[in-house]
Amino acid sequence: MSNEKVTGAQALVKSLEHAGVDVMFGIPGGAILPAYDPIFDSPIRHILVRHEQGAGHAATGYAQATGRVGVCIATSGPGATNLVTPLADAQMDSVPIVAITGQVSSGAIGTDAFQEADIRGITMPVTKHSFLVTDPADISRAVAEAFHIASTGRPGAVLVDIAKDALQTMTDFSYPKSIDLKGYKPVYEPESSAIRDAAALIAQSTSPVLYVGGGAIKSAAHKELLKLAEVTGAPVVTTLMALGSFPDSHPQHLGMPGMHGTVPAVTALQKSDLLITLGARFDDRVTGKLSSFAPNAKVIHADIDPAEIGKNRYADVALVGDLRLTIDALIPAIKAEFKKSQPDLTAWWNLLNTWRQKYPLGYDLPSDGSLSPQYVIERLGKIVGPDGIFVAGVGQHQMWASQFISYENPRTWLNSGGLGTMGYAVPAAMGAKVGAPDKTVWAIDGDGCFQMTNQELVTCAINNIPIKIAIINNESLGMVRQWQTLFYNERFSNTDLHSKRIPDFAKLGEAMGCVGLRCDRPEDVDKTIAAAMEINDQPVVVDFSVHRDAMVWPMVAAGASNDDIVVARSMAPVWDSQEL
Repeated sequence: MSNEKVTGAQALVKSLEHAGVDVMFGIPGGAILPAYDPIFDSPIRHILVRHEQGAGHAATGYAQATGRVGVCIATSGPGATNLVTPLADAQMDSVPIVAITGQVSSGAIGTDAFQEADIRGITMPVTKHSFLVTDPADISRAVAEAFHIASTGRPGAVLVDIAKDALQTMTDFSYPKSIDLKGYKPVYEPESSAIRDAAALIAQSTSPVLYVGGGAIKSAAHKELLKLAEVTGAPVVTTLMALGSFPDSHPQHLGMPGMHGTVPAVTALQKSDLLITLGARFDDRVTGKLSSFAPNAKVIHADIDPAEIGKNRYADVALVGDLRLTIDALIPAIKAEFKKSQPDLTAWWNLLNTWRQKYPLGYDLPSDGSLSPQYVIERLGKIVGPDGIFVAGVGQHQMWASQFISYENPRTWLNSGGLGTMGYAVPAAMGAKVGAPDKTVWAIDGDGCFQMTNQELVTCAINNIPIKIAIINNESLGMVRQWQTLFYNERFSNTDLHSKRIPDFAKLGEAMGCVGLRCDRPEDVDKTIAAAMEINDQPVVVDFSVHRDAMVWPMVAAGASNDDIVVARSMAPVWDSQEL
C-alpha cells in the first residue's frame, strides 16, 4: 500500500477504518481531541456516551452480540481510568475489545501533567496487552496489532494509549498487510495424539459429563457441540458464560452448574467419572471447594489458552486449540472408538433423570400476593422468545435470568460473569442493540445495578437505540441482602436502597427520553411486557416492583463443597452421605 502524508490522528482513524470498525463509543477530551477532528469526516459511527464506563461496557455488549471487536475511545487521566472496570470485565470474560486512549504529550509523560495517568501500567494486569505510542509512525502498526491480539487466540481486551503530540505530528500512513508477532502464536489445531487419547477415555467412561464454558460461544462451536453431545449421548452442563451454546430445551441438557446451578448439573459433575471440559476454566463459582470437586473424575480439558490447562485442576488429556476445530476432530475419533466398544450410559441416565424429577428448578409465589421476581423474568423469556437478546446486571436478577429464561441460541445471553460488574447491563444492552439492530434487546437489571449506569439511557434516546429495561425492583442490594439473611442473622447493614420511593424509575426513564412503565401486580405482568414490546422507536424502562425477600435457589455457599448444595432457607444439604 502506498504511503501518504497524514497526521497521527488521521493515521489512527484510517487504521480503525482498515480494521473494519463500523462503530465506536466514546467521549472526547483534551489529549484525545486531535483524533476527534478526523472522526468528524469518517464513515465510522461514533456514539457519544455519558460516561467512559458506559463506552467500555457498550463495546463489550457489541462484541458479545456480534462476535466482532468492540471499540471504545477516551481521553487521558480520568477518561482512561474510567475504562479500567470495563477492560477488566471484558478480559475476565474473554471478550474482544480495543480501547483507544489519549495520553499527555510525550515530553510531559512522567511529570504528573494535567490529566496524566499511566494507563498502560494501570491496565497491564487486566488486559491481554497494552500499548503506549509516542511516535506517530507506530500508530497504524499498534492499531493493527491490537485488533489482531484482541480477536485471535483467546479473545481479550487491548489498550492503545497514544501521546497527544503523536496525534498532532505528520507521518507516512501505511496499514500493515499482515501481522507477525514474535512470541504470540495461538495454536488452533489440537494434537492428533491427544484427540485419540481423549476419544479412548470417552469410550471407557460410564458416567461422563460435557462441561461446557464460554469458549463454545467464542469459537462459534454450537453446531459441533450439538453433534458431539448426540454422538456421545452424554449429559451437558453449560456455565453462566455458555448459556445458549447448547439448547436449554435439549433432553441431554441438565442446566447450569455452579453456586446457583441446578441440582442435577451440580451433582452430575460431582459424581462423574469423566469431565469433558470444553472452553471452561474450572472457575471457583463452578467448582465450589476445589479439593472436593468431582473427586472421582478424570479430566479432558479443551481450551485455546494453554495457561488454563492444569491451572485449577489437573488434566489427564489436554486439547489445546480452537474449540470448534477440536470438537470437529474429536467426533470421528469417538465414532472410531465406539465401533470397538461403546459404553452403556443407561444406569447413568437413570440416575440423572431421578435427580431431574426430584429437584426441578422452581420457586414459591409470595404468600401476600405480591409480585414474584422469578415470575416476571420467566414471563419475559416466554413473551420475548428465544430470538431476543437478554442482558443482565449482576446479582439475584442475573441468576434468575440464567435459570428461568430458556436460551436456545448463542449470543442471546450477555452478562458480566467473571468480574461480576454491577452497572454492566444498560450500556452493554446499548452496545448489543447497536450491533444487532434487528433483535429485541432487553436488559434485566436490579434497582442497585440500574442506578450505577442508567445515564446511558440518554445516549440511547438521543441516538435512536431502542433497548428495553426490566428493573427487578426489590428496593435492596438483593444478593447481599440474601447473604445477610442466611449468614448474618438478618442484620441488614447498608443494603436497603429505598428505591420503591426514590427515585421513581418510570419518571426517571421519561426524563431521559424513554417511555416509563410500572407493574406491581402479577395479573399485569403480561400486558406490561406486551406494551413494552409494542414500543420500538424509543427506549423503554419498566419498573417491576417485586417481593423483596425472594431468594436464589439452589445455592452452594461460598467455600463449601458442591456436595452441600441446598434448595431452601433451612440450608439443609440436599444430599446426605447415604443418598450419594
